Amino acid sequence: MTAVLLHNALEMHGRRAAGNFPVKGQWKETAEQESRHMEYAAIRHYADKRYCYATEKGHFVIRLEVKKGDALKVILHTQNKYLPLAYMDTRQECVMEPAYSDDYIDYYETEVDLDVVCLRYFFEIEDWAGKVVYYGNHGFYDQCITSIDRMFDCPQTLREEERFELPSWAENKVIYQIFPSRFATDKEVSEEDWYQAPIGGKADLKGSLRGIIEHFDHIRNLGVDILYLTPIFRSDSVHKYNTADYYEIDASFGDKEDLKELVRLAHGAGMYVILDGVFNHTGIDFFAFRDIMEKQDKSAYVDWYYIESFPLVMEWGKRPGYKTFSYAGYMPKLNLQNPETADYVINVAAYWIRECDIDGWRLDVADEISHSFWKRFRREMKAVKKDILLVGEVWHYAGDFLEGDEWDSVMNYPFYDAVVDLIVREELTPSGFRGKLNFVKGNLNKALEGYLWNFIDTHDTARFLHSAGNDMRKQNLAAAMQLLLPGMPMIYYGDEVGMEGGPDPDCRRGMLWDKKRQKQDCLAYYRRLIRIRHQYPVLTKGIMAVQYGEDEKGLLYMERKLDEQRIILIFHVRKGIVRLPGLEGWRNLITEEDFSGSLGEYEAAVLVPGAATY
Repeated sequence: MTAVLLHNALEMHGRRAAGNFPVKGQWKETAEQESRHMEYAAIRHYADKRYCYATEKGHFVIRLEVKKGDALKVILHTQNKYLPLAYMDTRQECVMEPAYSDDYIDYYETEVDLDVVCLRYFFEIEDWAGKVVYYGNHGFYDQCITSIDRMFDCPQTLREEERFELPSWAENKVIYQIFPSRFATDKEVSEEDWYQAPIGGKADLKGSLRGIIEHFDHIRNLGVDILYLTPIFRSDSVHKYNTADYYEIDASFGDKEDLKELVRLAHGAGMYVILDGVFNHTGIDFFAFRDIMEKQDKSAYVDWYYIESFPLVMEWGKRPGYKTFSYAGYMPKLNLQNPETADYVINVAAYWIRECDIDGWRLDVADEISHSFWKRFRREMKAVKKDILLVGEVWHYAGDFLEGDEWDSVMNYPFYDAVVDLIVREELTPSGFRGKLNFVKGNLNKALEGYLWNFIDTHDTARFLHSAGNDMRKQNLAAAMQLLLPGMPMIYYGDEVGMEGGPDPDCRRGMLWDKKRQKQDCLAYYRRLIRIRHQYPVLTKGIMAVQYGEDEKGLLYMERKLDEQRIILIFHVRKGIVRLPGLEGWRNLITEEDFSGSLGEYEAAVLVPGAATY
């Protein structure tokens, strides 16, 4: 243990005192709290790389879960497994504090410095009634544990070799998602066709890679760091998620030279390019499935898919005779347990990295593909380009894919759901919102916070503005939460100019290029938020010194610190005006004026002391 641990413990204790977590005497029902004992069934720790992991050589995070509000004090006890106490007393103690708290669980953490072969450790937990229990190797004891066999085990070298290594260039970067068919074109398209609304799934707006290149200044001036393109490979659909040829860019979009030019343009501007990898399924025109359709059970590619019976059933209204994406017969599911199929997909993904120097893959329907395949995929892609970024699409918590040997991140649907529940439906309180985010943080490697793709809409969801009843105040508030918190905020093209659109396919309208159709105030607001994010690293790298929700007032309050920098974020998520006394002399970076001391309906503030610019 080092002096740093004591500093961290004091800092976390300060977070309790500041209102982030309860301390004894702060509970409304103190007598009831102090009269009950903790719930042992809720106490959880496994000596694996989710609860005990290395952040770097010799530096470890150890985590314990306890039912929310149950523990008054938690102490971590450690000792060297292979040095007997009679020879050398290696025992140490460290006070743990809750790093996060969701609706049900307090996540206690501490960080320790190690130089051992193997660490043994256990936890001392005191409840509010004064009862102390010792927890080690999944057992509870009334007396302090002395036998190493009753302690948890952490082999240092193993955990260091399992370290989660993430591409540093991607952390906290801003992403801009482009749906190429509808973003921009270099061809003649009438305004009537381009701006049709609502829009159907088959409308051809002739979007192209060249169109993206010609409108690159808009993207650069917005201030984003990464371009993410939905599928661009040959397909007979507008969305291109039914791939016919993974080695050929769809002719309607352009060709490989166009992609190379776009990548060079982005790299020259200090930006990155990520492509959509649709490896869960193909289209029916893909060579392997086409062969099966022609030859049925005599095809050499039968094992490339999950064929359940012959002849193939492929009729509208009938369940296909083979596994598919959802029950879409035109998207047959690939069998990546078949070595030939897996080899093909691995080669495709590596080809585009080598050929066009792309920087990452967003992996479609990734949670429906096996862990064994993704482990191999990661190894082989990182061998081609060490800092390639691999991001899985999954619509729920996906901790089993985020242990350092598969994906680097996910599309953070829990964030999306929480923002919609908080701002659109108004069914979630600020404290509940904080709890939703803290559940994710409390269950993932802490390094991942800066890599989660935080969004408020995508090509698969209704536009946020549509969901919010076209209330731009709500859109701006959601954008502030997305762009001012740690993670990789992903802006869906057009959100920055106030694009509307209902559920898929209407969320995929033609980009608003006519300035008269754009909401210029919205564009200026997005640019300002991104500029603030880039200018103040305390927003994404600072520690959370204070965090709480005032649910009755509809306020979410966060204070972050980084070295001498201090910044306050306040989100007002309800109607009416709310007063915030005590913040006189602070400057609101969003309005670029001295803070008035109040927030209006659905308004956010980013406060720095006086005229501080750091």
